[in-house]
Amino acid sequence: MAKKPKKLDEIGKKFGADREKALNDALKLIEKDFGKGSIMRLGERAEQKVQVMSSGSLALDIALGSGGYPKGRIIEIYGPESSGKTTVALHAVAQAQKEGGIAAFIDAEHALDPAYAAALGVNIDELLLSQPDSGEQGLEIAGKLIDSGAVDLVVIDSVAALVPRAEIDGDIGDSHVGLQARMMSQAMRKLGASINKTKTIAIFINQLREKVGVMFGNPETTPGGRALKFYASVRLDVRGSTQIKGTGDQKDTNVGKETKIKVVKNKVAPPFKEAFVEIMYGEGISKTGELLKIASDLDIIQKAGAWYSYKGEKIGQGSENAKKYLADHPEIFDAIDHQVRVQYGLIEDEEGTTPTSVAEDLAPNQEVTLDLGDGLEIEIED
Repeated sequence: MAKKPKKLDEIGKKFGADREKALNDALKLIEKDFGKGSIMRLGERAEQKVQVMSSGSLALDIALGSGGYPKGRIIEIYGPESSGKTTVALHAVAQAQKEGGIAAFIDAEHALDPAYAAALGVNIDELLLSQPDSGEQGLEIAGKLIDSGAVDLVVIDSVAALVPRAEIDGDIGDSHVGLQARMMSQAMRKLGASINKTKTIAIFINQLREKVGVMFGNPETTPGGRALKFYASVRLDVRGSTQIKGTGDQKDTNVGKETKIKVVKNKVAPPFKEAFVEIMYGEGISKTGELLKIASDLDIIQKAGAWYSYKGEKIGQGSENAKKYLADHPEIFDAIDHQVRVQYGLIEDEEGTTPTSVAEDLAPNQEVTLDLGDGLEIEIED
């Protein structure tokens, strides 16, 4: 005999008038069992906008769309050899320290150059450095730093150099199919929640490999399996292109290279944007060069022939002289940088400030009449 269905009034009691009470009871029970904050309405969160930290490059901040690297997220930087991957990561380290944060560098490749890092603005005396013996050790160290909540940025250089302990203990030639991929997959599962909770930025630098037997499509792939691709909120493809020649006595010498950084994945802003930067050998990304180009495109800096001018004042003949002017006048550099970021919507303009043109036109103790329409006027005397 079929079971008698529940009465309509019982269903209405549970899912009608008392539905909100049942939900609140369930929420209280969840918080009791798993702790306060384990579940909440999204609108109750104190901060709904994704917090970001500047990448250290204006062009890259614009390409990222949100103004920098999102906090509490995983970033992957990959590309060919000598393309500038570590340089991009070191600029992020320098920016984190500039903002008063603490950065850690897991040097699995054992190839960090302290002198070059210092030239990029990294405070090597304050930088936390680890050169692990195995991939598991490096990821465990990164995990403990992230769990502490005291580190703002962790860089792992590189995923390809995170060698599993079993592979180190074995002989060269032994087969370890999928071992590194399983290690990375487990690390992503363990670190993902902790990274978000502590608002730590985790940057994983990765190399390129080629698939065997691929006739059509892109044969390039990154080592370490596919877990990092899924867990990363931002993936950057760094590629060097044209060499930059010097000037004067160095006109036949390569002093840098133009580099394209493509945002191939972005969970916090529209993806597939590109940033073109100049990486100068021994100096890193040319901040004056990228600012001069972007500000000229926005007509913040005016260009007439070979001359560059800002607010009617000439700042240099030729790009090199204009770059030198910006480097020698940091207050002008900061003012132009601020205007560019405001125009791209990366930051909000300061509110409540009187425009300079209006303030200069007002004399002391001058009466100002504001016409509000409909015959209403207000007189203000300073």
